[in-house]
Amino acid sequence: MRRTLWVLLLAAGCSSGDDFVGPPGGSLPAPTNLFYTVTPGGPGAVPTATLLQWDPPSASGVVVWNVYSRTGTSEQFGLRGTTTSNSFHDRGVPELEYYVTAVDNAGFESEGSNTITIDERLTLPPPASLTTTSLDGAIALFWSDNAFEEDPQGFEAYRVYSAAYDLDQDLCGDWALEGTTVAPEFIVSALPNGAPRCFGISATTIEGFESLWSPIRDDTPRFESRNVALFAPDANVTQASFRFWRDVDANGLVNDAELGLVGADADPTADFVVERGGGGALQLRLVRAGTTAQQYGTSPIADLTSIDVAPVAGYSTAALAIQPSFGYVFQMSGLANDGFLRFGGVRVTHVGQTFLLMDWSFQGDRGNPQLLRQ
Repeated sequence: MRRTLWVLLLAAGCSSGDDFVGPPGGSLPAPTNLFYTVTPGGPGAVPTATLLQWDPPSASGVVVWNVYSRTGTSEQFGLRGTTTSNSFHDRGVPELEYYVTAVDNAGFESEGSNTITIDERLTLPPPASLTTTSLDGAIALFWSDNAFEEDPQGFEAYRVYSAAYDLDQDLCGDWALEGTTVAPEFIVSALPNGAPRCFGISATTIEGFESLWSPIRDDTPRFESRNVALFAPDANVTQASFRFWRDVDANGLVNDAELGLVGADADPTADFVVERGGGGALQLRLVRAGTTAQQYGTSPIADLTSIDVAPVAGYSTAALAIQPSFGYVFQMSGLANDGFLRFGGVRVTHVGQTFLLMDWSFQGDRGNPQLLRQ
């Protein structure tokens, strides 16, 4: 309905004969089908430029095109510029109305084309919601598709923005465009693990008008690995324990080579070890001081990424009875009790008689509550 109304408004505003200000051009046909797109200036901002395009007349002899514009309907049209191609790029804040004429080699000017109105009322609503999922070196974004649903014919694309995030100050840094998509989902990749970022989404129309932003979300990529095998000590004593991380550099960042360490059952620095519980079933026993854990929810989870939001309480040092497809969350103290907690997640994919398979994730940013955030 919005798009149809706009077309009717433009049709009512077309007045090529009345708006024409140049000398008559005899039989030189006027250009037709003048239309425009604008360059987005950022979410909710005024466009930074306007691109006009039109169809040239079939008759030859056109040397240049004159572009006329005005800032208000009560004003006279004035010459905005001249071009030798059937397009015109008008930099800066757009004028309200434009039309175009053709000029031949004798200096005669045609009647004006249709008049177009730069109508910012066509701007779409911002996406109503935005959710994120932490990945290894990436963040998956999902948002409401209400902008497309508002005006499918007028919708062009979603624009995805991100910025560095200061967790302590709760501030987003300088925003940059990550990309565009027509789907209400996007994966921002090639991100450093442990570096928090802010994200926001806007919607653009086919004319280029950009909406305000969706709600702003912050998230942090974290390390992960899939299909790690751990054994009961009586089956393989050298691959019975696991530690999420063990070393950081001078800046407190996690050393990639010290992640996801599988070791012997007697390793006192391990976060947990596989052992046999009552009835011989495999379970996880916590080892290192400062490591606590709990089962994630009361039912199986679809994937490791389901542990994007962990509980804020309920951790203990008790052994974990494990089941296939269930998730488990770990809260760990820092090196030498540095006062910073780290968080990790495990999804057990297989529990056998002698070994288990699991996927794991780890948040490398010290003190970052991303796996703990409600």
